[in-house]
Amino acid sequence: MKTLLHNLQGTITAREPGPGEAVTIRPDVAILIDEGRIAAIDDPGVLRNAHPDARLLDGRGGWALPGLVDPHTHPVFFRTRESEFRMRVQGKSYEEIAAAGGGIRNSARAFREASWDDIVERTYHRIRPFLSFGTTTIEAKSGYALDVAGELLSLRVLKKMQELLPITIVPTFLGAHEVPDDYQDNRDGYVDLVVNEMIPQVAEEQLAVFCDVFCEEHVFTVAQSERILMAALDHGLKPKVHADELAYTGGAELAGRVGAISAEHLVKTSPEGIAAMAAAGVVPVLLPGTTFFLQKSGYAPARAMLDAGLAVALSTDFNPGSCMTQNQQLIMTIAALYMGVTPQEAFRAVTVNSAKAIGLEDTAGVLAPGRAADIAVMAIPNLDYLPYHFGINHARLVIRHGEVVHDASL
Repeated sequence: MKTLLHNLQGTITAREPGPGEAVTIRPDVAILIDEGRIAAIDDPGVLRNAHPDARLLDGRGGWALPGLVDPHTHPVFFRTRESEFRMRVQGKSYEEIAAAGGGIRNSARAFREASWDDIVERTYHRIRPFLSFGTTTIEAKSGYALDVAGELLSLRVLKKMQELLPITIVPTFLGAHEVPDDYQDNRDGYVDLVVNEMIPQVAEEQLAVFCDVFCEEHVFTVAQSERILMAALDHGLKPKVHADELAYTGGAELAGRVGAISAEHLVKTSPEGIAAMAAAGVVPVLLPGTTFFLQKSGYAPARAMLDAGLAVALSTDFNPGSCMTQNQQLIMTIAALYMGVTPQEAFRAVTVNSAKAIGLEDTAGVLAPGRAADIAVMAIPNLDYLPYHFGINHARLVIRHGEVVHDASL
């Protein structure tokens, strides 16, 4: 049966990825949904007369936006790390906590104690809230096991989540998230393990679309990162790069060199890195919530990237250590306040540009006939209001592939 989403103020969408503020606002329209896709966007009376048997779905006077897209998340882990949060608010830095045995390696130790059922249950309850905030598509990474069995289990859990949850999940292999305890004195040996054992098995089971690497001081060098990403390419996995987060390493230039679909974090990236990304069509995925949560003083140079013509994307970076939120609406606020992006640019960055960062620009992040009916109905008077009124959830109705997956009234 066709569905007519009506009683809307209208629709707000971008048409294609890229820089700039261009959005299309259509007031006083309804959306016809058929077999999980948008069939038409038109005057409500016209659509009701043309499709009198369509099931009516009340939009409650909200604006219909594309379902939000979150292109960088880490939902597969066992224990949370609020004890490290306490340490940080008492003055310890992220780097100091990691050097003392905390951070990603702390999560890896805990993960290795967990069962399949433990991880499945906790991952389910961590991914489900994305929908409540209007996010209908996420990229999700492995990376909290740091051994062959655990990394494969992480990706299998994500495959299971796609069966259990009405959200689109794009899986990324991130075995090179950190060097585990047992390889601290043999970092090249761990790179060998990632290249020779993990990547081939991930590819053989078709468990991931992308391969990411944390190219950072005290983690993986540019040379090690390039070796991992080239091996991934050889096995059909597309590159992504955690680049220039804590210090400048040349990670953005590496992303351009290997043809990565995205480079992520980019807090310390250089003008040369921005130019390299622009030349190669790399999408910068910026994570202002992480900078905020880690109490860092500098944010990624979003304005310079937009001025260079880059299709800037925004993401929560949901993870247990450096940004424990699933709320892309909040990320828009932080980006506007601390990176100088306008509400329109932030909106594009959590919809169509984020879709491009995970290779879904032809299917997600846009409201248009023929696209998937992934829709977030927001109780806002205008687009500027979405990041302006922060700390609450504006999503009133969330639709994924034509079906209601979150109703704030229930």
